Amino acid sequence: MTYFSDVAALTRKDLRVELRGRDTLPAMLLFVLATLVVFHFALPEGSGDTAAYGLLWVAIVFTALLGLSRAWVPEQEHRVLDGLVLAPCDRSAIWVGKSLATLVFLLAAQAVALPAFVLFFEPLDAPALAGVLLADIGICAVGSLMSAMAAASRAREVLLPLLVLPLAIPLIVGGVGAAVSAEPDRFILFLLLYDAVFAVLSWASFEYVVTE
Repeated sequence: MTYFSDVAALTRKDLRVELRGRDTLPAMLLFVLATLVVFHFALPEGSGDTAAYGLLWVAIVFTALLGLSRAWVPEQEHRVLDGLVLAPCDRSAIWVGKSLATLVFLLAAQAVALPAFVLFFEPLDAPALAGVLLADIGICAVGSLMSAMAAASRAREVLLPLLVLPLAIPLIVGGVGAAVSAEPDRFILFLLLYDAVFAVLSWASFEYVVTE
């Protein structure tokens, strides 16, 4: 099997586990919708675009954390990760497959959340949507690695936000900037650079994380 076929098989595995168990995606959908509804009633009128987009990113990041907290639970509970590590494939393919599956879940949640945001708050233009997509990639790339590190801990629900949130701050800045700045190209370029750097770092370091 080639590297990309390994990645495809691992991604399909995660998607099938979710479709059968339905543990992660329904919780993400309910959480992000409930968060936007609460923000809709809590945000004063005339607060401005920046406040609205900031609240959107709070909802996106914490929805992603909800998905990431469950990302490695099936492998940890059933000791599947040990088998994946011993399988005759590049270990980085495990991280790529998990990141892609997490990205699918996050995009599915946003397919419901973004129309709700437009309904409650502000319309989304092309730079804002590009910022959301690029930030999603960064969150899933970094978050899948941090989630793998936290999965072995008994306090993974506490440890994971402490690992992910500091790394997500640049993504929030880039995402909000792409939506409200007069020069969104700078923020989109920043998000592209962030994704490229941290994806490479996560891809290269995953093997050392799973062998420890």
